[in-house]
Amino acid sequence: MTASAGTLLTASELTVAYSQGAVSPVEATKAALDAIERRDGEINAYCLVDPDHALAQAKSSEERWREGNPIGWLDGVPASIKDMFLTAGWPTLRGSLCVDPDQPWEVDSPVAARMREAGLVVLGKNTTPELGWKATTDSRVAGITRNPYDTSKTSGGSSGGSAAAVAAGMGELSVGTDAGGSVRIPGSFCGVVGFKPTYGRIPLYPASPFGALAHAGPMARSVDDIALFMDILAMRDHRDPTALAPLTASYREAVHRDVRGLNVAYSADLGYVDVDPEIADLASRTVHTLEEAGLFIENADPGFADPADTFELLWYTGAAKWLNTFPEGAEEKIDRGLVTAWREGLTYSAMDWLAADQARRELGILMGEFHTRYDVLITPMMPIRPFEAGHDVPPGGPYTKWWEWTRFSYPFNLTQQPAISVPIGFTSDGLPAGLQIVGPRHSDDLVLAVARLVQDVQPWRTDVPAGELR
Repeated sequence: MTASAGTLLTASELTVAYSQGAVSPVEATKAALDAIERRDGEINAYCLVDPDHALAQAKSSEERWREGNPIGWLDGVPASIKDMFLTAGWPTLRGSLCVDPDQPWEVDSPVAARMREAGLVVLGKNTTPELGWKATTDSRVAGITRNPYDTSKTSGGSSGGSAAAVAAGMGELSVGTDAGGSVRIPGSFCGVVGFKPTYGRIPLYPASPFGALAHAGPMARSVDDIALFMDILAMRDHRDPTALAPLTASYREAVHRDVRGLNVAYSADLGYVDVDPEIADLASRTVHTLEEAGLFIENADPGFADPADTFELLWYTGAAKWLNTFPEGAEEKIDRGLVTAWREGLTYSAMDWLAADQARRELGILMGEFHTRYDVLITPMMPIRPFEAGHDVPPGGPYTKWWEWTRFSYPFNLTQQPAISVPIGFTSDGLPAGLQIVGPRHSDDLVLAVARLVQDVQPWRTDVPAGELR
């Protein structure tokens, strides 16, 4: 089966098909490009597509497979990359009118470099809100990115372009950034897997102004694909002095470990989050199924109050640091909400920042102690379902800031823990919902293995593009 027939293979299945000669990288790339041509006009997941470059990569990969000499497990798989990562030969505008596209673009970020070295077919770059600053995806550069399941709804963000592209069959894989939930939020809203590994596991260059909050993370339609991708993305890069050493074991192998018998905490609301009843029910039923599959699950909250004030200060000061590098007069070109963040960030002192960073560290210590009792923590991923596209917060609701409606995500940026969103089904109006799995720092392989158990016991459709299920 191919995407051109209305069905999809996962990246893992695609490379098996390559090895058997059932599908070629050129055919898979053409199918992804056809999907972009057919669907991206209404979804707007891409800000740049380069068909000629993609097909040239695919032809090279096809030759390697024909000769029995592929570069690796993902050689020839169509993929995309969020327009926050430097990518040689293409502009990296980061959703901002203040970035001049007419300049040399000669440097690959670590993520882009690893994708090229592994032989992936990079189709183009995905949309982002300006500087990836919020949890929806729209910008004055690229417009509004929409949810493939209902194009009147948001894809989430800030990696909404990546999530929507994968969900709609416009490439099997993508890479986003996550400094407050930006991989996991759109993963949940678009019904794909979004993984934020331990801070430093995937090298970043240039360093993010959001500092200790900022992670890179893969997105795919299956947990197995995430594991394969992590073996590539987590390789060393000397340009990131905070990067961690790669695991000695392969994620591709670790994802299949037997996790039955683990001690698991389930927190339905972290003690302070209001959750949509349908989402709460989907999460509860999935947790019950996991218990039947052999996990020892106890209802338990971690025991911290909402750390929104700490997150807000670190977020605003990071935004101010970045925007202070923009030229004089840039304010008129910048997203209004981001300008507000900039101004607020300038009001804080170094002592304020140090106090917030200390609070962040103390939260990490608390979660470290929590994980001496529980191997992983499970929560719903999102407390709400996708809302109208083009808004930062649900219209008519009680929220004024984006992090007020995504309270399950940003605590685990503060603690730098690995966390993943996996699909668990649909609400009555046909919108995806996700479950979040959080592990102690450096337990990326364990989090993936538990996520794969969710995939096994609560399978979701990976073979039909989002929006074509009806």
